Amino acid sequence: MKNYKDFIEASYLKTTKQAFLTEEEHEKVIDAFLNDVLVSKYKVAMVLPKEVAKTKLFLSSRKSKVLVGTVIDFPKGKGGLEKKLNQASLAIQHGAEELDFVVDYASFKKGAVEKVQAEIKECTAFVLSHNKTIKWILETAALTNKEIIQLTALIKNTVIRNFKETDYAHVYVKSSTGFYKTKNNEPNGATPYNITLLLENATPLPVKASGGIKNLSDVLFYLSKGVSRIGTSSQQEILAEIKNNRV
Repeated sequence: MKNYKDFIEASYLKTTKQAFLTEEEHEKVIDAFLNDVLVSKYKVAMVLPKEVAKTKLFLSSRKSKVLVGTVIDFPKGKGGLEKKLNQASLAIQHGAEELDFVVDYASFKKGAVEKVQAEIKECTAFVLSHNKTIKWILETAALTNKEIIQLTALIKNTVIRNFKETDYAHVYVKSSTGFYKTKNNEPNGATPYNITLLLENATPLPVKASGGIKNLSDVLFYLSKGVSRIGTSSQQEILAEIKNNRV
């Protein structure tokens, strides 16, 4: 039986303000998240940069094999190369093993392809030089289908031109932050069509589906299509379905 938890990146990426909680209440939520990660043994615990050190200490002190992941230049990706590298450096110092960078999709949409390409190259080189995994978040809801294809190809081609084939497994293309505000409550994360576009245009790089994945049927669907990781904040509900359905 396939262990679906090996593909799930459990996520808690809300700030105190976004969660509408006091600092004390928020700390309790994070503690509960970490305890769930420890017991459930997901592939990765995805947290905000300021929670990386705490998460690493919590998991390593209990000899957990769950990886620590974080987000960089989140959620808009407009901070520039220096900000991305500074955040990544600090996150790695604090114990992050997987880093999900938001690509500067706004600059890409304006035609600043060379700027975006330079960020992809430099940040990927930095993360790989520390033997960590990098994932590039496209924010597909902000892009047209043509832009999804073009930006995915830009990431893939930049990696192929500048890095070794053995590096490819550590450079992902990822769909969404899950925080993008769409018009008319349209989907802001993974959809069957945009994940298909990523899969068709990212190969040989792996794909992470994220944003709006809330149930087991979504997980099974995207895994069947060929994604390598699932990012979700609904990990407890999905795990309950896995247990109930004995899959």
